[in-house]
Amino acid sequence: MIKKILIVDDQAYIRVLLEQTLEDLRNTGIELLSAGDGLEAWKTVQEQRPDLVILDIMMPGLSGYEVCKRIKTDPDLSKVHIIMLTAKGQDEDLKRSIEAGADEYVTKPFNPDYLIERAASLLDVK
Repeated sequence: MIKKILIVDDQAYIRVLLEQTLEDLRNTGIELLSAGDGLEAWKTVQEQRPDLVILDIMMPGLSGYEVCKRIKTDPDLSKVHIIMLTAKGQDEDLKRSIEAGADEYVTKPFNPDYLIERAASLLDVK
């Protein structure tokens, strides 16, 4: 079964950077999807059922917190892994992410190797 990663960021260049960073995971059979705002992300999650969402916090439409909370409180989606990837690095932001159900919290600028490692670990791929 093909595993899917949804990349969600309102900045197109960040989405491209993340796609390039995660390119090596495509060789393991992972499909990369993307969304440019919270509403598009929520719709994509419902339609595509990704295994992992890499989610920005500050976005138009729905915030990353709201998208995360919707995913984690939906019984059909609650097993979706979420990595919050954000420029917001305050303790309060980390706390809100954990309360919303995020599995991981990574601040920008991010270490590409660490992000690949965490994504691979959450998806149980090598």
